Order: sequence, then C-alpha cells, then structure tokens
Amino acid sequence: MRRGETLDERVPDMQGSIEEYFGPVDGTEEMNGHELYVVEEPENPVFKRVLVGAAKYDGKKDRLAVHFEERDAEEVIAAGEAEAAAEAVDLKNDFLLEATGRDAKSRRDSMKRDVEDDAPDF
Repeated sequence: MRRGETLDERVPDMQGSIEEYFGPVDGTEEMNGHELYVVEEPENPVFKRVLVGAAKYDGKKDRLAVHFEERDAEEVIAAGEAEAAAEAVDLKNDFLLEATGRDAKSRRDSMKRDVEDDAPDF
C-alpha cells in the first residue's frame, strides 16, 4: 500500500471482495494469531482452499494476510484445466492489486528488498 493508505480504505468490504474473487466465505480461522476468512471450496478448481484477512499489529497499519492452497500443476494440467490455472493467476493478481494498490512486479521488487534488508552482513 502507498504511504498513508490503510487496508480498510482500499478494501472496505473484505468479505465481499473475497467472495467476488474466490467464492463464498465459509467462516473464519485463526492463523498465526490473525483471524482470516476461509473459502473451503473456491470456485476456481486450481485452489483447494483460500484464507484471507487483515493481519493487525500494534502501532502499525494492518497488513493483508493471504494463504492460497493450490493443487499441483501436473494434476491441474492432467485434468485439462489449464485455462483455470491461468485464471487463478489472474484472480490472485487482481485481488492483490485491489487490496494493495501494487502490481505483481512491484510486490516482487518489494519482497526482494525485504530479503536484502534482512540479509546478514559478513
């Protein structure tokens, strides 16, 4: 997210956005101390399960927490669902763009910087 933006401003209806992209929310589940929405049977057959929500930290902005459980690529291709695989990539990228305001390249560059910042000095 850009400086000054919050997750609530970008995605005021988190549950509605999740349902729009992935399918009906079946409830919530705690993961690493954060309450996340769960889609047990996503509409796209590539996904086995999707968990999404806001990770809240004291004194910091909420961060988007996502966990996509996916079927193996070989299994998807063998089932003849290559189109669903391409659609799954688009769904993830579109959702993350909406929630963070950053495209895949920008998110990738940011993760590289985070890893570089955490690298030990020798």
